[in-house]
Amino acid sequence: MGTHAQGKKSRRRGRRRLVDYPRTGRSGARRWLPSWRQLLCLSALFVTSVAVLFICVYVSVDIPDENAAARREANVYYWSDGTQMVSTGEVNRQNVELDQIAPSAVDAVIAAENETFYEDSGVSPKGLARAVVNMVRGKETQGGSTITQQYVKNTYLSQDQTVTRKVKEFVIALKVDRVKKKEEILKGYLNSSWFGRGANGIEAAAHAYYGIPAKKLDPSQGALLAALLKGAELYDPSVGAANHERARQRWAWILDRQVDVGLMSKKERAKYRTFPEPRRQSRSTSLGGQTGYLVDVANRYVKQHTGLTDEELARGGHQIHTTFDKDEVRRLERAVRRVLDRDLDPKRRPADRHVQVGAASVRPSDGAVVALYGGPDATEHFTNNADTSGVPVGSAFKPFVLAAALQHGVAAPNAPTVAEAQLKGRVPGVRQSVLADSRYAADGTLHPAAGLPDPDRPTLREALVSGGNATYVRLGGDVGRDTVRRTAVAAGLLRQSMARLEPTFSIGTSTPSAIRMASAYGTFANDGVRRDPYSVTKVVKDGEELPGLAPPASRRALDPQVAQEVTDALRTGGGKLGLKVAAGRTGDQDRLRSAWFTGFTEDLSTAVTMFRVRPGEPRLLPMSGVGGKESQRGSVLPPRIWREYRQ
Repeated sequence: MGTHAQGKKSRRRGRRRLVDYPRTGRSGARRWLPSWRQLLCLSALFVTSVAVLFICVYVSVDIPDENAAARREANVYYWSDGTQMVSTGEVNRQNVELDQIAPSAVDAVIAAENETFYEDSGVSPKGLARAVVNMVRGKETQGGSTITQQYVKNTYLSQDQTVTRKVKEFVIALKVDRVKKKEEILKGYLNSSWFGRGANGIEAAAHAYYGIPAKKLDPSQGALLAALLKGAELYDPSVGAANHERARQRWAWILDRQVDVGLMSKKERAKYRTFPEPRRQSRSTSLGGQTGYLVDVANRYVKQHTGLTDEELARGGHQIHTTFDKDEVRRLERAVRRVLDRDLDPKRRPADRHVQVGAASVRPSDGAVVALYGGPDATEHFTNNADTSGVPVGSAFKPFVLAAALQHGVAAPNAPTVAEAQLKGRVPGVRQSVLADSRYAADGTLHPAAGLPDPDRPTLREALVSGGNATYVRLGGDVGRDTVRRTAVAAGLLRQSMARLEPTFSIGTSTPSAIRMASAYGTFANDGVRRDPYSVTKVVKDGEELPGLAPPASRRALDPQVAQEVTDALRTGGGKLGLKVAAGRTGDQDRLRSAWFTGFTEDLSTAVTMFRVRPGEPRLLPMSGVGGKESQRGSVLPPRIWREYRQ
């Protein structure tokens, strides 16, 4: 009996040693206090469980593909002076390499967000704890997450504030730190972070706040952009006084922080005492006004010369540098609006309704499209009037007929030959323009002009600038309309814009664009050397230039003497209009439903076209009475626009 009782007691003690809780042999509160052995076992069990769980999670979570938002970029278009014109796309981001970001801006971000970035393993429990402590104390903080963790959140995960997302962020950050270089992580973080004002990434932010690329940021500006990473909605200084004060304090702290962590000397820090006020307004991404037309012309050129498709362009990430001069574009738009506002009265004159204007300026020396006017607003009037087809050019086409006659000769009795004109042009005191100063006699033969002017039988020069359509119909027939067409195409007009070779072909039934007309007249200005128009100098994608965008090569289209004689004849026309310019235009004899003026100086060739079209109807309306009685066919208005723009 005693032995049996002792055995039962021993077994109870054994069971009590395994799970002795509440503790036997203790009374009161001591029964509920675990022993040191129990605490040690519990701690070991917890650590083991966490370790096993972490290993399971680490093994099961892979580095995912980049999220869709991280892959989206904007296409950014630049003026000829390198300043940003516009950013297009759903996401305003332009990815850049680290060497395209000012080193001082990079240092500011590291000091503000993660001073141990180059030493840590991608995560920082110490940094997280420090951030919590400083937050409780009300002090400025570095981010609780490392740069690697924030890069992971931006690139691979959503912005949801959930435990699951935070665990994934922690694990993926460890893996990313193992497989990617620190420089690659830092570049990705700077390109994917949100800076406010619609700017994703530091390049877009530099343009949004200071109107410069990220590589030109000074240390003070870089510190402010770093401050925005804490929350742009709270630290954009232009939002209000409270934001401004927060931004100023954060900016100063970041500069001081760079000194503390050895990324800036005290001497350098002393230079930046004035807060770097950003621009009041954020960079516009609007395609309104002329911007949409400029982008349209640039995109067409890029697709034509690089093979990029619409889909590839839509993916974004292209930095497109154009030839457009910001000041010239604004000056041309202002000239068009002043003339239309002053000379048209659509409320009182029905003929002044539905008037459209297109214009383009090209530099003859290299073919660069410097400016254009495509319409009143690209978001409301979708057709680009500067690059449209279907508007007959009228008498502005006559110089190509004269050039063909000078270049190839005239199949008419008594016509002076090109060789004769060139020879006489070298004789002192003898005018070079022998053929241009010839007129058709009553018998249909072409003779050098003699005696007083004959309004019924103008010379080729006179018929070029004021009436004389019958003269050029005949001249085109004598030269050969096919020869005229070849000459016009050689000068720079597109063959697909050429009309049928009917008798009226020589007086402008063809429909070139304003860009092409300005370019082709530039061939005359350039002594017969043709330079095709171009609007894009380079396209950069992922830090590399796309091939195929070198400026078009020059080619000789006309003999120099021919180009000079046409230019001399065109100057006569400009002089009659009171302009010191070589110019061709439509006149009241033109029965076509359009009005043109194209003129050039040494530095710029500009074409202006005017026509009427009712929205939704492709057919051109009559120009009779546009601008009042003084302008029977609206023909006085394009020269006025040209004069307002260039003089």
